[in-house]
Amino acid sequence: MFTGIITGIGRIAAVTPIGAGSDMRLTIATPPGWLVAGGAPALGASIACSGCCLTAVEFGPDRFSAEASAETLKLTTLGGWREGSEINLERSLRLGDEMGGHVVSGHVDGLGEVISATPEHGSTRWRFRVPTAIARFIAAKGSVAINGVSLTVNDTEGNDTDGDSFGVNIIAHTAAHTTFGTLVPGDAVNIEIDMLARYVARLREFAG
Repeated sequence: MFTGIITGIGRIAAVTPIGAGSDMRLTIATPPGWLVAGGAPALGASIACSGCCLTAVEFGPDRFSAEASAETLKLTTLGGWREGSEINLERSLRLGDEMGGHVVSGHVDGLGEVISATPEHGSTRWRFRVPTAIARFIAAKGSVAINGVSLTVNDTEGNDTDGDSFGVNIIAHTAAHTTFGTLVPGDAVNIEIDMLARYVARLREFAG
């Protein structure tokens, strides 16, 4: 489990095919000292990489490796990562840690698309388009994780030809300490809906 509070920006150092299949091994360079801050993680540790929970299978000096299946590569932005790509990093939550964002599982629900980024009173209003199947879980003043970043939804809009859209505000600090500073309209992003919304919707299905 994670909180959506990004603690470092990593860089893809290598993308290596595994065997003859479509799975990939990703080697990720981390900021100096990031891996050992608060205690070195063990092999098999979960690390959120731009919102996608990956299992660390190897560690090196300021880097780790993880493997991603063809399914993960297809359904998230991981399939577009190349050497040099920057990603948001967060280590898994420990009992007693501060809960600064919201409960994030690291299980990406789907892809969104950046529509626009508009300066607004010292922050930036970002708009994203998501498939209608995901949009129904996104509510104004609720939580959403975008590329692993815990954010509050400011507003939602109705259906258009490509899906539904919603807006969030990004302050300068968040832009500087996450990969939001590198996003442009048209970019794909990983979307994870609020876990509470997921279970409420499932209960409503059973309630008829």
